[in-house]
Amino acid sequence: MRHTHRIRVRGFHCDFYGHVNNARYLEFLEEARWAYLEAGLDLQVWKDRGLGFIIAAVAINYRRPAGLNVDLEIRSHLASVGGKSGVIRQEVVDLASGKTVADADVTFVIADLESGRAVAMSEEIVAMLKRSEEPGPGTRP
Repeated sequence: MRHTHRIRVRGFHCDFYGHVNNARYLEFLEEARWAYLEAGLDLQVWKDRGLGFIIAAVAINYRRPAGLNVDLEIRSHLASVGGKSGVIRQEVVDLASGKTVADADVTFVIADLESGRAVAMSEEIVAMLKRSEEPGPGTRP
């Protein structure tokens, strides 16, 4: 299931040329990722178990400019899960035109919050991540 999150471009999001500043897209993506994770997982329970989502890398492509008062929709979904990392795919779409403004692959790890080290993506963690894609209440570790 793709999670969607909407943002209206405001003046403070724009650069000198009237376009959304490239750094702002990272903020848009982060806001949408939080909404996505909170919708599918009980993050406090994960934290109570000493586990957290840590971003390891962001590969972003800027496709076309977006300007003031444009309504954007950020679509997020779990693209893949490996041994110690996963990828959340995010697409930023201009709602009026339906065109992709930017897209990103965000690599994350589940880390032990005390040591800061990535933990293996156990069958239990993978199952919870995949269940988070299904409609319904959040899942717990």
